[in-house]
Amino acid sequence: MIFRQWLEPDSSTYTYLISCSETGVTALIDPVLDTVDRDIAALQGMGLTLDYTVDTHIHADHLSGARCLRERTGSKVVYPALDELPCADIGAREGHPLHIGNIRLYPLFTPGHTDHHHAYLIDDGTHKMVFTGDALLIDGCGRTDFQSGDAATLFVSIHEKLFTLPGDTLVYPAHDYSGRFVTTIAQEKTRNPRLKQGTTLQEFVALMNGLDLPYPRKIDFAVPGNLHCGECPENVPEEYAGACGRGVQG
Repeated sequence: MIFRQWLEPDSSTYTYLISCSETGVTALIDPVLDTVDRDIAALQGMGLTLDYTVDTHIHADHLSGARCLRERTGSKVVYPALDELPCADIGAREGHPLHIGNIRLYPLFTPGHTDHHHAYLIDDGTHKMVFTGDALLIDGCGRTDFQSGDAATLFVSIHEKLFTLPGDTLVYPAHDYSGRFVTTIAQEKTRNPRLKQGTTLQEFVALMNGLDLPYPRKIDFAVPGNLHCGECPENVPEEYAGACGRGVQG
């Protein structure tokens, strides 16, 4: 397997490249519109063509690169099936692995940050890696105060779907704001300040409901745009509109 982790610095978003070494089939998890040019150049540099983009959920902090990448590379767009997006080519469902060549990508239904959020697990028999989106972060978790978020639901998702994975499972989140790259299930169960062992559901809900976080600066255009797989809506502020010319939007 070929694997890369790339950062989009404005939203602190990680995009992950997964490619099957035997077949060359390639996917990007959580691509960002702002970095489409970078991603295509990197793929070309490795002699790869893009087959799939896979989003963990409808993001509120950036526009997805899925639509633009499909227009420019012919890749298929994968979103959680529960979102029922007409723009998606494939709907991801728990219990139905996605085949990236010989790699199996297992969707895990992990609502709470959003109501249809999915993580994605790779288990090749020798090591495990899980792409947790915004459900589980390094020493944190996704916020639950907008976009159908629910703290109690997120607590259950993390404990029943992610914390039941083996402790040495590598955790690759959709974001990190402190320059960190990877963690493990064991580490998050032990030291995550919001979720460490002994934290009760009631304590977690009270903590999450009391965070008083600022209003997401891109949500007003990111969510409507991502309901169309990364289309640039008319209300994109000029300061963020530069990426909108990178594909045939609309």
